[in-house]
Amino acid sequence: MKVKIKKEGKTKTFNLIKKWSDVTLETWLKLIEFEKGSKTEEASLTIEALSNIPKDLVKELALADVAQIMGLIGKLQEEQDSLLKRLIIVNEIEYGFHPNLDDITLGEYADIETYIKAGVEMHLPDLMAILYRPIKEKKNDIYIIETYEREIRMREEEMKQMSAEQVQSALVFFYDFAKVLSETLQLYLMERQKGMIRQ
Repeated sequence: MKVKIKKEGKTKTFNLIKKWSDVTLETWLKLIEFEKGSKTEEASLTIEALSNIPKDLVKELALADVAQIMGLIGKLQEEQDSLLKRLIIVNEIEYGFHPNLDDITLGEYADIETYIKAGVEMHLPDLMAILYRPIKEKKNDIYIIETYEREIRMREEEMKQMSAEQVQSALVFFYDFAKVLSETLQLYLMERQKGMIRQ
């Protein structure tokens, strides 16, 4: 997306991201971090991260220009595709979202739970490295992913190149699943406890 900025009677054109899927997970993590500062700092750093406007020019933008650019960025985020991307390509490797979350192992779930408790934002690459794994075999819409190995540091680095859009849709899908799983597990445990009390 092109942004025109008029300064000292001259108009210059700069590039802003075209769509939210242009934002990588690594950049999105920075945007999340920017939110911890003041609003002016957040706006300045966000514009720098998502455009090719030079840092010194960002500081000289009129508030109206800043508001307009931030509005465009917000609109792009609202227009993102929220459907889960089951298959993604990151650095020329095809990854598949866990094909059947009902079959998730206790180890996978325990690690996911640990990362969530430790702070989702800090561990998004780790979570994505558990949920998305390289595809071993694929036929039409059916695929098999690599088994879960707890050593995910290499894949976690790769996942930083996922798009923020892909990450957000995966998180929504997983949280919906985890909520249902948690409720089902609680009901099961309550029924089991009642059975034990009866005995």
